[in-house]
Amino acid sequence: MSDHGEAVRTRVGKYEFGRVIGEGSFAKVRLARNMQTGQNLAIKVLNKERILKDKMVEQIKREISTMRLVKHPNIVQLAEVMASKTKIYFVLEYVTGGELFNKIAQQRKLKEDDARKYFQQLINAVDYCHSRGVYHRDLKPENLLLDSKGNLKISDFGLSALSQQVKEDGLLHTTCGTPNYVAPEVIVDKGYDGAKADLWSCGVILFVLMAGYLPFDEPNIMALYKKIYKADFTCPNWFSAGARKLILRILEPNPKNRITIPEILENSWFKKGYAPAKFREEKDTNLDDIDALFCDSVENLVTEQKEPKGTKPSLMNAFDLISLSKGLNLSGLFERKQGVKQEVHFTSKCPATEIITKMEESAKPLGFIVKKRDYKMRLQGSETGRKGHLSIATEVFEVSPSLFVVEMKKAGGDTLEYNT
Repeated sequence: MSDHGEAVRTRVGKYEFGRVIGEGSFAKVRLARNMQTGQNLAIKVLNKERILKDKMVEQIKREISTMRLVKHPNIVQLAEVMASKTKIYFVLEYVTGGELFNKIAQQRKLKEDDARKYFQQLINAVDYCHSRGVYHRDLKPENLLLDSKGNLKISDFGLSALSQQVKEDGLLHTTCGTPNYVAPEVIVDKGYDGAKADLWSCGVILFVLMAGYLPFDEPNIMALYKKIYKADFTCPNWFSAGARKLILRILEPNPKNRITIPEILENSWFKKGYAPAKFREEKDTNLDDIDALFCDSVENLVTEQKEPKGTKPSLMNAFDLISLSKGLNLSGLFERKQGVKQEVHFTSKCPATEIITKMEESAKPLGFIVKKRDYKMRLQGSETGRKGHLSIATEVFEVSPSLFVVEMKKAGGDTLEYNT
């Protein structure tokens, strides 16, 4: 199994690491395999030193606590938490269907019945979280994944807050989230109810699913905030009367007048075809051992075992190939399909060094700054987009001595800018 981030093969505990499948400011997410069961999982790896330096400890503890509390079919499950001397590992359910955002990008907008199905699953999961004292606070299509059956899975609880951390006035005070999806009261930062703020984000998501674009979208951040604060938006003419009325009640700028989840569950548009999630309620999880992740007591730590891999491109075995494709069908790797993806793969019979050289020669005239290491290359946009500089990560993998797979994926910046 190949390891994309380093020129070594890494094993931690009973898990063998594979390629990087996600990357953020503080964490990388790697594909992994449980060597005892053969199960595919995703492992979120965080650097302890950086967390301590950036005073992120409380946030990470909050994330672990949140995910340990949440057990729901529409939420990415946390299987295990481990720590070494230098890193923390979240072992997560591996969700194979991609981002809901990509489905919107491919189809431009969803049919109303399809949008309603995803919205029902979203409300189901959010309602469950709120009942456990958990608020997501960064709900957006990029954090909504799809499993192999097309069901919704909410990911990334990094900005959530347990109700015990609410201040004396009973309101949350940390401003966070993605601007286009953030509720007006979060922007003003006079304290806000996490449940009502999450519901606003759900309303924006429903609008995006049905319209194919954002209700509030301005290049200037202050102009954007003004539109959000006034709830200055218009529903397209293809929205049904029922959907339009519900969205207007959710995107109500005064949180005191905003519709509640119990009221949504009784809404006639929402109830059409509604099937509540089925799951077994788990007992309360003991969170006392979370502090142990940040102590250096040997009995609490795992160790990383690394094996050198040499200087050739990473070898792609069957496990890696299958992980790139939905189900077990590998045709998606070698056939061009219509649609928009955040990750692109193509094959080449040229030598790996020639592939890297040609890609570098093509990228520089487009204004990209190129950084290379072995058979990995990062392309950094010279201009700042809506979400910072566009960054594209590429790597060449060897399938056989005469066949290579090239992977390109967005590492930073705006998804829509990347797709164009």
